[in-house]
Amino acid sequence: MQILEISINHMHEPIGFDFSNRVRIEFSAEVENKVDSVQKRLIIKTDSPIFDSSWQSYDNNVFDEAIPLEPRTRYTVIIQLKQADEISEGSTFFETGKMSEAFKGKWIGNSNSDLQNTLLRKHFKIEKPIKSARLYITGLGLYEAYLNGEKIGNEFLGPGVTAYDKLIQVQTYDINNFLTNNSQQELLISLGDGWYKGNFGFDGGKDNIYGSRQMALAELHINYQDGTSDVILSDHSWQTTAGKITKSAIYYGEDYDDRIAITNWQPAVEIDHSFAPLHDRLSLPIKNHEFLPVKKIIHTPKGETVLDFGQNHAGWPEFLNHEPTGTTVKLQMGEILQDGNFYRDNLREARAAFVYTSDGKEKWVRPHFTYYGYRYVKVTGLTKPISAADFRSNVIYSDMKVTGGITTNNSKVNRLFQNVLWGQKSNFMDVPTDCPQRDERLGWSGDADVFSGTAVLNMNSYAFFKKYAKDILIEQKEHHGMLTMYAPAMGVDDGGAAVWGDAATIIPWTAYLSTGDPAILRQNYSEMKAWVDWISAHSSTPNLWTGQFQFGDWLSLDGENPALPTGKTDEDFIASVYYYYSTLIVSKTAKVLKLKTDEADKYLVRAKKIKEAIRKEYITPNGRLAIDTQTAYALALYFNLIPESQKKRVVNDLVTRLDKDNNHLKTGFVGTPIICQVLSDNGYHKLATQIFLNEDFPSWLYAVNLGATTVWERWNSVLPDGSMNPEVMNSLNHYSIGAIMQWAYKYVLGLKEQTNGYQKVLLSPQFDYRLKHVTGFYESSYGQLKVDYQLETDENHTVKIKLEVPFGQTVNLELPNYQEGSIKVNGLQTDDKLTLTNGIFNITFIPQTSYIEHYSLNMPVKLLMSDSELLTQLTPINSVFSFFKDKTNLDNLGSMSLKQLNTMLPFINISDTDFSKIEQILKQTPLSEERKFLHERRSL
Repeated sequence: MQILEISINHMHEPIGFDFSNRVRIEFSAEVENKVDSVQKRLIIKTDSPIFDSSWQSYDNNVFDEAIPLEPRTRYTVIIQLKQADEISEGSTFFETGKMSEAFKGKWIGNSNSDLQNTLLRKHFKIEKPIKSARLYITGLGLYEAYLNGEKIGNEFLGPGVTAYDKLIQVQTYDINNFLTNNSQQELLISLGDGWYKGNFGFDGGKDNIYGSRQMALAELHINYQDGTSDVILSDHSWQTTAGKITKSAIYYGEDYDDRIAITNWQPAVEIDHSFAPLHDRLSLPIKNHEFLPVKKIIHTPKGETVLDFGQNHAGWPEFLNHEPTGTTVKLQMGEILQDGNFYRDNLREARAAFVYTSDGKEKWVRPHFTYYGYRYVKVTGLTKPISAADFRSNVIYSDMKVTGGITTNNSKVNRLFQNVLWGQKSNFMDVPTDCPQRDERLGWSGDADVFSGTAVLNMNSYAFFKKYAKDILIEQKEHHGMLTMYAPAMGVDDGGAAVWGDAATIIPWTAYLSTGDPAILRQNYSEMKAWVDWISAHSSTPNLWTGQFQFGDWLSLDGENPALPTGKTDEDFIASVYYYYSTLIVSKTAKVLKLKTDEADKYLVRAKKIKEAIRKEYITPNGRLAIDTQTAYALALYFNLIPESQKKRVVNDLVTRLDKDNNHLKTGFVGTPIICQVLSDNGYHKLATQIFLNEDFPSWLYAVNLGATTVWERWNSVLPDGSMNPEVMNSLNHYSIGAIMQWAYKYVLGLKEQTNGYQKVLLSPQFDYRLKHVTGFYESSYGQLKVDYQLETDENHTVKIKLEVPFGQTVNLELPNYQEGSIKVNGLQTDDKLTLTNGIFNITFIPQTSYIEHYSLNMPVKLLMSDSELLTQLTPINSVFSFFKDKTNLDNLGSMSLKQLNTMLPFINISDTDFSKIEQILKQTPLSEERKFLHERRSL
């Protein structure tokens, strides 16, 4: 028996975070003895215990306790497990920040408010042994702190991005190891403009959104071993001057002149700035997670020198300087090459460059107060031959552990899933941004909303979303319940649109469902209510949401006006559906929080009225949806708006609509995340998989085939010839349509349902012949649930599944398509009611029907024509096959099936007799790839 990992509020050893006098402690463990009952115990102590849960039955891995906490205090957390006479123990810690304790330090800065890089320093001396030392610090806009020339902390872009007039986060650093006895110390703070003061926003951006001068606030608390203490405060005793950064901003990049001598130190100026927004940090630190090496040095047709890092990502390039004094090196960032040359036009007005002027010293050089989205770096100004070893790319994003992943037998699908994860890494930069490269990088609520279900599976993003939910809450309070288009709003008051605004309810609810932790609901409940109340107050029609600006099904492909990206699906229908869903979430949240039942009932009654109004307005008595679009059908089914008796018709209508659209998507931001889920959930998993695996435009694999390493903003951000789509709004690192990965987790890997933070899991994979080998995992607070299955492992078509289930988790496994009496677990025959916990399970069964696919009349002609062996049998039956040997005919009509062609085109004449003969051959013939698979299986 062993305790493996302990988390505090979903973090590892958090220091200085906002705990709000409540800690949620979760742990994973290994327990070999599966028979004896297990007990658990929590002890929290400082010098002595302050909390003891006593021994209690292990019914879950959670302790969620309201505990009075003291500021600036380290708490040791001890978890104990007991089984029979054996006790296992694990420990960790957390440490509070300033909490509500008033700051004694002063805001300080330079008298010149136009400085691009304000430096602040304090000299002091340590004369006796130290017990502990903590730095409580923040800065406006961005800061880095150094002690004796060494950077404090391993994070960047502090204090993060917030509405700084309402929330300024304070960071806490343990600096014990920085201080030495009997020596002079120098604490230095370097400041940049960042989001606070630098140019930011659309159409050229705004300056000074939250303030017009850089400043910092700090308290250094030192406790000595003899029981005494010192506090060093930021005040007028500090000194200030200008640093070496001559200009920096998020979009602009950074200019750094290393020749500048740091002189002319003057007394710092105390600044009259509010302390009210100060708050212990919520933001996860933005950290370096890896360095990417240069994959290739490219000399372009234009004579440019370009570094290819092989992966689109967010961060910044660094290089080892060998240049003589006065040499200026310029690095420019781009996502793609065009005609083999460097390209950056899709960055719009973002300069996105780093300019460095050398002081002649050899050292690694980097930017400080900006970041970029890029794969390629154009290098100019070097006087010496370029070496790949002298460059690297620092990948940065908010500190979240990867918790999920899927690998299949299809390498293109695997690349897609990597692209989705890289898109999340690139855009989870304290807030969930839309893109990391151009003059935007805003916390767009709609993008975060539709992707949140995938995000919580890919990475441990609860704490990240809790902070973003705080940003949402702040903007709602400022706008009377309405949510702005992005949060923080950056001085822009526009908002109040469906899906985007519904992030106010959906993101807290999604984060709660993924963990079972209601803290985010407690934090945001009042504004979740305020959002649906705002809709009710502003809609033109009772119980529907009409009469306001909407984004519609953003960037869908079915719009009647190509110039409008909102799509064909009725905008008021989309809005009303989300009005219903948000209202239902509020009702459910009130129940979770055990509030007065009338609150839950009030919003449940309202939700029912909205649902009924939607049915009356958009669904006929016979079950026909008034809007014939893929997204409309998907919404109606996903949100259970269709009466059960009419559901089958609407599912059929969706399938018919897809058939008319050649089984390719026309959906945008709203429909794309859910349409495959709806198909798989309603008996059409095979069609969902077909759509998922399409490789021509529009499809997910279209981008993979064109070399994408992240998910794109548009289905065709790059055209088939490799040229950029001429649309101005065009990002190659935009995670929204990567939300398809939630479908893969739920229906391909099988994580269909879960409760209480994955304490109980319904594992119900749906198999498809095209994905014969799938492995994956999801790591909850209980540990990793690992899934590995293979179809068609022998001549009997045996399916093999290997599951690894961590202690404390229960998996109910649903198997499809099995023969009675064929299921075995670890070699022993069993029935179909499989409840598995705490162990490794090897499961086999024989399916009723095989997972070897044969041809059919509904398949596109181009697939039939691609199989030469099949054609030798089909060509003598009917002249249609000779007709399609003409490439032009095949290109124009080959995506249709024989049945479709025979119905639509008079010159295609296939008799019933011929159809019968063709169908018989098709049913008996496995697809060419399946025949190859069977041959390889036999050879093994």
